[in-house]
This record gives sequence, C-alpha cells and structure tokens, in this order.
Amino acid sequence: MTRKLLILLFFLVTCFAESQNLEWKTSVVDAITLSNEERKPLLIFFTAANAPENLQNEVFKTLEFEKWSRRNVILLKLDLSDAAVSSEIKEQNIKLKNAFGVANLPEVCYTTGSIRNGKTAFNLLGRLPYNSNGVKAFISDSNLILNPE
Repeated sequence: MTRKLLILLFFLVTCFAESQNLEWKTSVVDAITLSNEERKPLLIFFTAANAPENLQNEVFKTLEFEKWSRRNVILLKLDLSDAAVSSEIKEQNIKLKNAFGVANLPEVCYTTGSIRNGKTAFNLLGRLPYNSNGVKAFISDSNLILNPE
C-alpha cells in the first residue's frame, strides 16, 4: 500500500514539475535560431522588475498557455531591468522595445526574425498588451495575430 502511494506521489510530482517548465530564451540570437529551425514565430515578452506580474500570473503560469506555447511559438523574455545583462545587450533590448512600439510594460510582441551577414531583421506580426480577460482570451487574441484570415 505504501509503495503504491509513493508511486502515485512520484507521478503527480513529476507531472506538476513538467507542467510548469516553460523554456524562456533570454538571448535574441538563440531565440531567432530556434525560431527558424522549428519554423515558429517568436513571442517576445518585454518586462522589467517594476512591471506588474498579472500577465505572468494569469496567463504564463497556466497549463493551458504552456500547452499552446509549446505548439505555436518560441518564448523570448527580455527583462529590461536585468542587472546580469551587459550594457550592450540591455541597449539592444531597449532599441528593440522602441522599434516595436512597446510603450507600457509588460507587453508581448509576435515576430519572425532572421540574421544575415551579422545583421538582425524582424517582421512584426503584432503586439498584445496585458488585459485582464485571462488565458483563454490571451490565446484567442494571439491566434488572431498568428493566423490572420
């Protein structure tokens, strides 16, 4: 009996641990490379230390978002207040934020990218600021951007 409970507990812990393992890239170059290999657009999450965490708590930390994102996008998180990032990378991320027209943090941009001859180019598909309608609305709005009809 104890052995069965331990096996069940192990199974539940493993499932829960896997369900919260989103893989956020932090390098633009790595994210673009993976995006092109897997033929998926980038979801760029622009944030900072002082930005509200509603988007993360209400959308990104859900199992529904995890399943959707694994099938549809490559996740790239650009924290504009990250002290561990070099000043060159921080400046690059701020330029990218401004080029995409991101005014308020947090905000999500969908894009495709390429690197040719050392130059990075992006094709902005759309932006999605935070709204409090939950994960289903976020996924629905994202699908409209990624699959325009």
